[in-house]
Amino acid sequence: MSSATQQKTQSLFKKCLDFTRADDIKAKGIYPYFRALQDSEGPVVKMENRKIIMAGSNNYLGLTAHPYVKEKAIEAIKKYGTSCSGSRYLTGTIDLHNELENKLAKFMGKEAALLFSTGFQTGQGVIQPLVRRHDTLVSDKENHASIVAGNMLSKASGTNVVRYKHCDMEDLESQLQKIREKNKHGILIVVDGVFSTFGEICPLDEVNTLAKKYSAEVLVDDAHAFGVIGKGGRGSASHFNLEDDIDLTLCTFSKTLASIGGFVVGNERVINYLKHHSSALIFSASPAPASVAAASAALDVLEQQPQLCEQLRSNANYIRTSLISLGFDVIDGETAIVPVLIRDDEKAFKLWSELFSDGIFVNVFITPATPPGKAMMRNSFMASHTQNHLDKVIESYAKAGKKLGII
Repeated sequence: MSSATQQKTQSLFKKCLDFTRADDIKAKGIYPYFRALQDSEGPVVKMENRKIIMAGSNNYLGLTAHPYVKEKAIEAIKKYGTSCSGSRYLTGTIDLHNELENKLAKFMGKEAALLFSTGFQTGQGVIQPLVRRHDTLVSDKENHASIVAGNMLSKASGTNVVRYKHCDMEDLESQLQKIREKNKHGILIVVDGVFSTFGEICPLDEVNTLAKKYSAEVLVDDAHAFGVIGKGGRGSASHFNLEDDIDLTLCTFSKTLASIGGFVVGNERVINYLKHHSSALIFSASPAPASVAAASAALDVLEQQPQLCEQLRSNANYIRTSLISLGFDVIDGETAIVPVLIRDDEKAFKLWSELFSDGIFVNVFITPATPPGKAMMRNSFMASHTQNHLDKVIESYAKAGKKLGII
C-alpha cells in the first residue's frame, strides 16, 4: 500500500481510533450498553447468570414470552421455513402477510395496510416514495431517527424539509404559512404519536387542525402509542378520536406486537402506490414467517384482552408517582415511558450501575439520544410487571438515589 493510500486509510478511520469514550466508561465498570440477555424478554430476565427485573424494555404488553404468540411463531416455521427468501414484490409474499395486513387495517379502521421488514425501514419506505421534489416535508424536531432518515431519503430538496420546534404548534403554523405562500404542492406533516425518549403524547388534535387549514396530509409514527393509548390500544389517532382524519399511521412490531417488522395503514389507493414505489419494500426481503405469525398472534391477544393496555398504564403511573414522591426529577406523562432526569452523564451511569447491582435493568440515555445536559434514565414498563416487581424497582431507586445524592 502506498504511503498516500495509507494516509487516506488512516484518515478515514482516525475518528474510530480517537473514540475512547465507551472504553473510559467500561474501565470504570459502569458501562450500561450491549448487555446480553440469557433468556426470555419478560418482566424478569437472566443477565450475567442472575435474575434481573427488566425496567427498560419496549415489550409493553409482555407478549414476547406469551405461550400463544410463541406457539404461532413455531407453527409458522414448521409450515413455511425460516425465511421467504425474496421481496414482497416478487417471490416473498405468503398468505400470512396478506392475512396480517387485513387484520391490521380492520383493527385500525383503515382501508388497507402494508407490512415492512423492520420498523425503522417503515418510516423510510413510506416517506421516500410519497414526498417528491416539489413537495414539502414538515417534521417535529424530536421525531424518531427512522423518520429523520426517511426525511433525508425523500426527493424533497434540502429547503423543502422543514423541522419545527418540538410540539410547538405556533412554530408549526408559522412554517406552514411560509410554505403555502411559496407553493401549492403537497405537504406532509410527520409526527411521533408518542415521543420515544420522554414519552410525551403529541398534540395530534392541534396538528390535525393545522393540517386541514393548510391543506396538508399527516403521517403519525405510533411505535410507542400502539397498544398503549387509544381505544383498545389503537394509538394516538384513536386517543384523540381522529381515526377518520389522520391520513397514515405507521408502527413497528418490536414493541406491543412482540416481533420484528413494521406496517403502515391508510387509504387503499395510497397503500397501493406504496406497494409499487417503495424501495424499502421492493428491494428488501419480506418479513420472515415466524415474525409475521408472532405479530398476528400478539394482535389477537390485544383484541381479546384490551385491559392489558390499562394495566400497562397503571403500572407505569405507579412508578411515575412513586419516583416523584421520592424526589426524583421525573417527566410526567401517561404512557409506558417514565423518564428520570439526571442531567449528568457519569452520574447517570453510576445510578445505572447501582440499580443493576441491585437486580434492576433500566436504560441510560445521553447525547445524542437526549439534548446536552439532559442525561436520563429511560424506564419503560410492561403490563406483565407484578406489584412486587414495581415495589422492588422503587426500593432500588430510593437506595441508589440517596447513596449518590440525587435525592
